[in-house]
Amino acid sequence: MPWHARLDLNYRREGERTVLRHAHTGPLRIFKSLYPEGEHICHNVVIHPPGGLVGGDVLDVQVRAGADTHALVSTPGATRFYRSDGPAAIQQVSLSLDEGARLEWLPLETIAYSGCNATNALNITLAQGSECLGWDVCALGLPTASLPFERGCLTQRLEIPGLWLEQARLDAADMRLLASPLGLGGQRCLGTLWLACGSPLTRERRDLLLETVRAVLEKLPHGTHAGATCPNPQMLVLRAVAPLVEPLMSLFQRVWVELRAQAWGLSGAPPRIWNV
Repeated sequence: MPWHARLDLNYRREGERTVLRHAHTGPLRIFKSLYPEGEHICHNVVIHPPGGLVGGDVLDVQVRAGADTHALVSTPGATRFYRSDGPAAIQQVSLSLDEGARLEWLPLETIAYSGCNATNALNITLAQGSECLGWDVCALGLPTASLPFERGCLTQRLEIPGLWLEQARLDAADMRLLASPLGLGGQRCLGTLWLACGSPLTRERRDLLLETVRAVLEKLPHGTHAGATCPNPQMLVLRAVAPLVEPLMSLFQRVWVELRAQAWGLSGAPPRIWNV
């Protein structure tokens, strides 16, 4: 029987503290709130005890960052879309930021197993003065375990309505997309990192943030290809492909450290869950 799970995270400001109120149905949970950086920044880890999705499963995560809150949300492991001979497995995430809120959405990778039928969707809404720093990383198959992505399909959609939309249908049979130099060029891991703002960036800030990211890209891990741009006045976007998850995730974590420092004046001590 398919799992239908939902998790609602609502952050609000109480004095100097960002606090979480949450509710869940089905197998989605949240670890206790942690404050390794002080009262203003609330760290949480979303866990999915089954560990993966099969046909018909739905994971629905709704995050609301209230005015002037700051939350960092991550996961302890990869999201896995397993083989399915029937309906699609769906992961849908909605991030909503109120005025002046900051939200860091930093899950570990999504893995599309051979034979999966999967949809992975993310939607972000931004109020004036809010900022969202996040990433989405996807691996096609498990090449080091001799489990390549030989059949199946993953549909990806990343959207900020009225501002930004990226979507793709990654079909294992579409070798023009997977193997062509104009597509993934044979790489099996792809990722997008963004800093999205509810208000336009000044020219000076935009240029400084781009320079910060491009300085990190001067020393790319072997086999990794990446580029950063500002597709509109409110966003910085970094796209990367790599043969494996590890070098791409390492790159994104280094960029996150530098962007966090340059954009917000914060240190980049990684969440401890990344080292578990």
